[in-house]
Amino acid sequence: MGIYLAALILLSYLLWIKSIFHRHRRTLFKSLKRVTNMTSETNGADVTALLVTAHPDDECMFFAPTVIRLLELKARVHVLCLSEGNYYNQGDQRKQELLDSCAVLGIPASRVTVIDHKNLPDDPKAEWSVSLVSSVIAKHIRALSVNMVLTFDGRGVSGHANHTAIYKAVSHLAITGEIPDDCCLLSLVTVGLLRKYISFLELPLSWLLPSCLCCIVGSEGFRQAKAAMLCHRSQLLWFRYLYISFSRYMYVNTFQLIPQGPKNLKIY
Repeated sequence: MGIYLAALILLSYLLWIKSIFHRHRRTLFKSLKRVTNMTSETNGADVTALLVTAHPDDECMFFAPTVIRLLELKARVHVLCLSEGNYYNQGDQRKQELLDSCAVLGIPASRVTVIDHKNLPDDPKAEWSVSLVSSVIAKHIRALSVNMVLTFDGRGVSGHANHTAIYKAVSHLAITGEIPDDCCLLSLVTVGLLRKYISFLELPLSWLLPSCLCCIVGSEGFRQAKAAMLCHRSQLLWFRYLYISFSRYMYVNTFQLIPQGPKNLKIY
């Protein structure tokens, strides 16, 4: 009897997840309209998003559901990667892997920028300059007429210092008001280990908990995200395959808005 009850509960849970997939597109579109003030009534063509990452593979390891969903809605997505990922002297290879991964996700090479700066090394022990990172990001926001910036939150999903440095830089831009009025700043929510590694079973929690943007993919989107991850051949150690199989970030991203301060505020 207990087995049948457990099976019934699991089946109900899976049906609930399926219903979330069906409702998600309409909810995502409404969320985009709310955070970007876009005027289009049919798609996300008014959205120009800048995904700011620290290393090649961040774009698919952590943000694939968002990229896939935004592109489905006809948004323009640019990637700004602040290092070549040269920690093991594989920078050239990893840069090409990034371009291959972005191509799988649907982002052309012309919309991918990789920064190679001596003061922005791929190193978890390196302290990236907030002023340097913020100036690079601000330059790209203005040049590309970006109205949505997507990046890590203060915990950086994995706690990597390079991830959290980007959040500090974007928060600095928000506080000092150095970005256009129509540009929203969104940070990817870091979840605990249990939620992080229960795969798609975590979706109802992400759906129910408050967020300003929630991006979900189904089995087809997961296969696309997996194919993008497999482009990063230099990074495919055994635990990466476990990550691909069990990480909820392969299925869902949730974001919070980074609040912005008064425009032209000067910090001394």
